[in-house]
Amino acid sequence: MAEGTTPPPPGPSSIQALLGDVLRETSDLARKEIALFRAEMASNIRSLVVGLACMAASAVFAVVALIVLIGAFVKWLATIVGSEWLSALIVGGVLLVIAAGLALWARSALSLSTLAPTRTTRQVRQDARALSERVSG
Repeated sequence: MAEGTTPPPPGPSSIQALLGDVLRETSDLARKEIALFRAEMASNIRSLVVGLACMAASAVFAVVALIVLIGAFVKWLATIVGSEWLSALIVGGVLLVIAAGLALWARSALSLSTLAPTRTTRQVRQDARALSERVSG
């Protein structure tokens, strides 16, 4: 090129190539984001199933424990404390504490904060930041 001349402006083919690249990269990015979302939601659903199973197990444990053990514990404890109603109250209280502990643990496993797709949200923010830097820079 001679001194003082400027290069010719980019032709239509280079603009079309750039637009094609943008569309292709955007499509790839969207596919990857959807795949990440699906993987994270599958993991969260597994956590939900485990939490529900624990909740059901705590209910089953509470019912079975009350039915099977209360009679035996009450009669055994009644011989020690000398009162059948007091022994029934003690046994029922202990079993209730166990059931409440299991239910509270299951509730924490089922909280909405554990089900939110945090990795996908973080990745979308990073991708948006990178895209805006690429467009502006």
